[in-house]
Amino acid sequence: MIYLKLFWEFFNTGLFAVGGGMATLPFLYDIADRTAWFSRQQLADMIAVSESTPGPIGINMATYSGYLTAGIPGAAIATLGLITPSIIVILLIAAFLNAFNDNKFVKGGFYGLRPASCAMITAAGFVVAIVTFVNNNIHALSKFERIEWHALILAAVLLIFTNFVKPAKKFHPVFWIFFSAAVGVIFKF
Repeated sequence: MIYLKLFWEFFNTGLFAVGGGMATLPFLYDIADRTAWFSRQQLADMIAVSESTPGPIGINMATYSGYLTAGIPGAAIATLGLITPSIIVILLIAAFLNAFNDNKFVKGGFYGLRPASCAMITAAGFVVAIVTFVNNNIHALSKFERIEWHALILAAVLLIFTNFVKPAKKFHPVFWIFFSAAVGVIFKF
């Protein structure tokens, strides 16, 4: 039964994955809240792992979520559930695209999908920023203590180095991923 639920949840997520894998994040947060298969903190870890590994983030997230929930078979089923709607849509579009290629409604529909996917990605970015920069410890004494200053400072340093320091712009993004991981290990955050 868990496999069927995994497939269904990720099939529904795949239906709305227009705009790429980051657009699936609001759905994954919803799955985390409704099913308790994984926590929001685990989801933040999944985002970090999925961003730093090769391949599309949506597929990586589905595979990782499925693995956490039901092992290797769960990983395969969640991944299959996520990609099935895209495969169906691609096959349908390929079959009918030539007939509707110049249709103004089809063009309008695709044009309307752009801001919708942009909004979903922006919402996911805000959620990731909040998880990263705000300590959700309810015992924090003040608003000042709830801010994860080390993460905020690291983000500012990375922003400055990657955008404004000319020699640093030549480094591959993977270098900056390892750099930020090393800083986190050194300073234990």
